[in-house]
Amino acid sequence: MKKITIINGPNLNLLGKREQSIYGSEAFESFLEKLRKDHPNTEISYFQSNIEGELIDAVQKAGFTQDGIIINPGGYTHTSVALGDAIAAITAPVIEVHISNIQAREEFRKISHVSAKAKGTIAGLGLDGYALALDYFNRQ
Repeated sequence: MKKITIINGPNLNLLGKREQSIYGSEAFESFLEKLRKDHPNTEISYFQSNIEGELIDAVQKAGFTQDGIIINPGGYTHTSVALGDAIAAITAPVIEVHISNIQAREEFRKISHVSAKAKGTIAGLGLDGYALALDYFNRQ
C-alpha cells in the first residue's frame, strides 16, 4: 500500500467558499473523500495550514516516511525559500499542484520556489491536479 501525504497551504481551507470562479465550489474535504474512495489501496494523509513553519514541519515529517507528497503551497509558492529548501532536503518525491494556472495569472505568481525542487508540477486543472498526482505516484 502506497503512503501519500497531501499538504495544502494558506487559504486552501476556504476552497468551495473563496473565489469560486478561480478555485471552484467544492470543499477540499469532500474532494478528499472521493480521492480515498477512488484509491482504496493508497493510504492518503492530509494536512493544511496557513502557517509557513507548520507546512515546513509537515514536509519534513512526511519526507522520510511517505512514498510521495502532493503539495499545494498556495501563496507560499511565490515567497517561501524555506519551503523550497525543506523539499530539497527530503527523500520523498514531491508533486507540486496548483488549482489555477499560475502562469496565466499575475506576474508574481509565475515565480515558484518549489517547482525546481519538485519531481513535477501540475497547474490549471482544478482539483483534478491532485488526482493526477496521486495516479502518478500509484503507477511508480
